[in-house]
Amino acid sequence: MINDEDKRLFRDSVDTSAPIDKDGQQQTNQRISRAAFTAYSYITEARLSGSKIVAHAKNGLSPKLIKKMKHGTIDFAPTLDLHGQTVVEACESMSQFMYHHQHEEFIHIIHGKGYHSDNSMSILKTQVVSFLSQHPQVMAFNSCPDKDGGTGAVFALLKQ
Repeated sequence: MINDEDKRLFRDSVDTSAPIDKDGQQQTNQRISRAAFTAYSYITEARLSGSKIVAHAKNGLSPKLIKKMKHGTIDFAPTLDLHGQTVVEACESMSQFMYHHQHEEFIHIIHGKGYHSDNSMSILKTQVVSFLSQHPQVMAFNSCPDKDGGTGAVFALLKQ
């Protein structure tokens, strides 16, 4: 069985490797790895209902990219499912997930709709929106179309 430290070591080695071109010269890898984001705050009260559509975008983003998220016309997006996690566990999961997938254009986070919560307000959804709003690499996020989780999930666009 491979432990988490071995996985991290492998991923760090692969992410920083540089290919050799046909002339035998090593190319520099343009990808710069950022440290895992840990400067987030925790939500103590749910403020979003499970059926509310969430959307956020920084100024100057291409409307085409926003449309891709809204319609779910994304070729590939790694997925993180937070069902059953506490707010603290969800933040730790998102931090590690985004660290490992920081070079992807889009990510997909499933937070659920909070149907088992008091007064149908979703604490995980509220936390995910807060986390993504605070994260410096997140350029935009939007609730998914129904086929990808609807208002129980978001697509996020990451800074490249």
